[in-house]
Amino acid sequence: MTDLSLAVVLPLCLLSGIILGYLYFCALRHTADLIVNQGHPLLSIALTLGRLAVLAGGFFLAVQAGAAALLTTLAGVLIAKALLLYQTRRIDA
Repeated sequence: MTDLSLAVVLPLCLLSGIILGYLYFCALRHTADLIVNQGHPLLSIALTLGRLAVLAGGFFLAVQAGAAALLTTLAGVLIAKALLLYQTRRIDA
């Protein structure tokens, strides 16, 4: 890959990782709420399989662009996790 393509690919991977992480951790929160509130078990299973499939698909697309893109996508997912944890702690406080 050339420097120009990395300059375009890496920010896109970071943004994609943040979106993937936001979707993943929102679905995880919804799944936990379903389990705690004794919601429908099939919905919990479907949400779990769906969020894992979306995350795996996103990482698969990122790995097609190389290791740097994969690590940047992972960084985006971790940023989304930190932001959602911060938001949750602010609401609970």
